[in-house]
Amino acid sequence: MRPVHLLALVPALLLAQPSPGQPQGIAVWQARAARVTIQRDDWGIAHVHGRSDADAVFGMIYAQAEDDFPRIEANYLTALGRTAEAEGEGAIWQDLRARLYMDPAKLKTAYAASPAWLRELMDAWADGLNYYLATHPAVKPRVITRFEPWMALSFTEGSIGGDIERIPLDGLKAFYGRPDGKPVAMADPDPEPRGSNGFAIAPGKSASGHALLWINPHTSFFFRSELQMTSDAGLNAYGAATWGQFFIYQGFNPTAGWMHTSSTVDAVDEFLESVTRRADGGFTYRYGKEERPVVSSRITLSYRAADGSMARRTFTTYATHHGPVIGEKDGKWVAFAMMDKPIPALEQSFLRTKARDYRAFMAVAERRANSSNNTLFADAKGTIAYLHPQFVPLRDDRFDYTKPVDGSDPATDWKGLTPLDKVPHVVNPASGWVQNTNNAPWSVAGKGSLKPSAFPRYMDMVGENPRGEHAVMLLGAGKTFTPDGMIAAAFDSYQPAFATLIPDLVRAWDALPAGDAHKARLAAPVEALRGWDYRWSAASVPNSLACLWAEDLRQWTLKNRPGDARGSYDRMAAAPAETRLALLEAVVGRLEKDFGDWRTPWGEINRYQRLTGAIEQKFTDAGPSIAIPFPSARWGSLASFGARAYPGTRRWYGTSGNSFLAAVEFGKRVSAKAVSVGGESGDPASPHFGDQVQRYREGDLRQVYFHPDELAGHVERTYRPGE
Repeated sequence: MRPVHLLALVPALLLAQPSPGQPQGIAVWQARAARVTIQRDDWGIAHVHGRSDADAVFGMIYAQAEDDFPRIEANYLTALGRTAEAEGEGAIWQDLRARLYMDPAKLKTAYAASPAWLRELMDAWADGLNYYLATHPAVKPRVITRFEPWMALSFTEGSIGGDIERIPLDGLKAFYGRPDGKPVAMADPDPEPRGSNGFAIAPGKSASGHALLWINPHTSFFFRSELQMTSDAGLNAYGAATWGQFFIYQGFNPTAGWMHTSSTVDAVDEFLESVTRRADGGFTYRYGKEERPVVSSRITLSYRAADGSMARRTFTTYATHHGPVIGEKDGKWVAFAMMDKPIPALEQSFLRTKARDYRAFMAVAERRANSSNNTLFADAKGTIAYLHPQFVPLRDDRFDYTKPVDGSDPATDWKGLTPLDKVPHVVNPASGWVQNTNNAPWSVAGKGSLKPSAFPRYMDMVGENPRGEHAVMLLGAGKTFTPDGMIAAAFDSYQPAFATLIPDLVRAWDALPAGDAHKARLAAPVEALRGWDYRWSAASVPNSLACLWAEDLRQWTLKNRPGDARGSYDRMAAAPAETRLALLEAVVGRLEKDFGDWRTPWGEINRYQRLTGAIEQKFTDAGPSIAIPFPSARWGSLASFGARAYPGTRRWYGTSGNSFLAAVEFGKRVSAKAVSVGGESGDPASPHFGDQVQRYREGDLRQVYFHPDELAGHVERTYRPGE
């Protein structure tokens, strides 16, 4: 190990003195660095050890910054409502949305009120980032030149797309903005599935007699860092940490593992407020027989002007007891209610990584500060479980909370939180397995699953999806699983949605009269689809036809059937036969134009490309790329690669889907295999920028070096922060 030359760092460290109220500075950073060891394995993955949990936090966030500081800063610009300071006025509505909840003064108060152990972790987190910046003067943050401990409370649960993203930016601008002709980014009404798959297999369904866990988040690519953090205080967690957070979000420790999937529960609500202007210019809102004052606040946001200078804009925002006002509907103001518990949320996110069995995991869950994540759990005692989010507001089920409810009626108010034993959960089911694919919990364990009639409607807003049907088919087939068998199931190539959509398309062609214009033109493509087994592969021509056609049909449905109450798959299946055939003919023509032949294999279209470390990637057909055999999860593939064409490209390039994957076995000692899309580093010059992509495309997971004897012989570098 090379020595740390601290005297050489003093000029840089002097530039990073602590702010008032944060008495930690150079001496603390040096002392912490001396108590931390980072080992980088031959995949570039950091194995961080500290004497205390706080030391481990210091080291793990320092290691994250080494791998991709821009993503850390970007996440906190979003969470703190400061993106416009880097990207300009166009981001100000996103920032206003964040600041409706993430008020710096409120978070500083929450930091001061946090338990001492949590403050110590937040202090170490800020110290690690500031020490990184001080020792890397060539790194130029876009905005945040100094991190403060309270900032950690702005970003506490690590999922892709939190509750706050359900607040529509267009409505926010229409209510608080001025007509300026500038559009606001609209949310996709049917976005690419960003959720996850998780399985837990009980000992009775495992070939080894040990519980198994499958971890398969579907996020935007490069959303998380893979690492291990350990301490002399008993911390030992491995898995994926969302950039900038100091806990393992998806992963395992020596005896327990946890996998989160985005839930279908309704944990946020909109309340319609009947508002009256007072004579003094203020407002009241009706609540039962009372008129309550609307609370107003002033929020000042900074943004980067076109000339590079910093400008400001101040908003007067409003709130009722339901929450901040986010828009207007039919002459009434809309107040938004969601979980706002930063201290318990951060506690729960960190402490569950230290829970060694189901009982301990549930003791942490008593904080009820998880609002958006289902959890698949397994431990070395053989317990497997499916858990619904623990933060579920208790409501009067007479009302339809999928729509705004009348805020003037006290009966619509939340009645506290649902007790944990009344929230959907399944522990050690007779089936021997549990699964979730962002679908309803009613199929979580196959035939012995929960009954929706036993729960309020708001426990599920979405229902089943094709991935759920696929998972139940595979897990319920009666076989026992090994870790490799579980991986094979997760990469099973069947696509259930096409098993419904394609036969209907073929029948529509069969029904055409002999002289119809579509008959001859589509004869060969339809025959290719008729004989297809609905499985993806890089060499599959039918998969190319089906994926391009189904996406066009989906877009047609969004445009022409926006008010249809049926689900998107039902709406697609109900499209007129003429439309379905015309769209297929258009796909054939596009393939011939773009690729020279409609018989284009799927791998020629569906590609992975990463040319730079930029967060917003630019894609080009002229650059190198890699064929990916698995498609979007939308059609029921458990392996997910959300891709589309971009301006100037014929090929489709993926930006989301399978990201970090792990198969874990809880035997006498835990063992695991894993892979991260691309690699660990965000630096194109690093050998770990793209060293995992071939394993990723093939589902060939590598061994995880969890135990010291597994890591031995695979260490590329050992050092302390600052070296």
